[in-house]
Amino acid sequence: MSRFCSLIIIFFFVSCSTDTLSEEETLNTILGFKDIVLDNVISCAASNKDDKLVSVFLYPRPGATNIQYFETSNDLVDKNNFDNYTLHEYPLTDVFNGYLKKFEVESLNEKWVIVSFDEDGKTHLSNPIHLKQQSKPTQYLPQNIMVDASSGMPFFSWQDGLYNDTAIYFQVVSDAQGNLLSGTYTFDRTFTYYKLDNVVLNITKSTPPVLSDGNPYEFTLMGVSEDNWVNQFSIIEFELK
Repeated sequence: MSRFCSLIIIFFFVSCSTDTLSEEETLNTILGFKDIVLDNVISCAASNKDDKLVSVFLYPRPGATNIQYFETSNDLVDKNNFDNYTLHEYPLTDVFNGYLKKFEVESLNEKWVIVSFDEDGKTHLSNPIHLKQQSKPTQYLPQNIMVDASSGMPFFSWQDGLYNDTAIYFQVVSDAQGNLLSGTYTFDRTFTYYKLDNVVLNITKSTPPVLSDGNPYEFTLMGVSEDNWVNQFSIIEFELK
């Protein structure tokens, strides 16, 4: 066999192997015959304030395993076609001491993202998340939050920033050690700790503790659009008065 023919054969097998690997890494192929649950992972993404990374947040319910991250090549593809998503490995770190998690993603262009985890024998997927770090970089606006901490049930209110497409607001009250005390969602730009009158989604695992005088706390706010991009991200410290 000539050297030229040998090179062609080698190239053919290498190319086939590469194509197979790429196909195996698509979300559609990885899911295979798994029992899947759509739109059942709470997740969103925000551009970082101090670097060029994008943080993709998720709430891993107790018992969640095999947390994975998938992304498209750009945001011009069909976000609902799982063949457009490929598996990528990015650092996964704790937020609020592990109550939430986040992927730290390097992305030069805007794209669609889906995160997943396994739970009770099923694979649960998030809604598609639209990374918009260039067209709508996340605003960090702690000055937009007002707090009335004159009682043991502090009242928080806030204003939107530049963007007018925020669909829902995520609020976290945490202690000085970074432990999440309450995690709630509202459509309103107000929240009272710990009243659930206007709460539309609650990820607090148990009844949160009564806040104490003289102890520092933090209030974290995310204003999230319908495509799960964080328009506004704010953190303020407060104490009961």
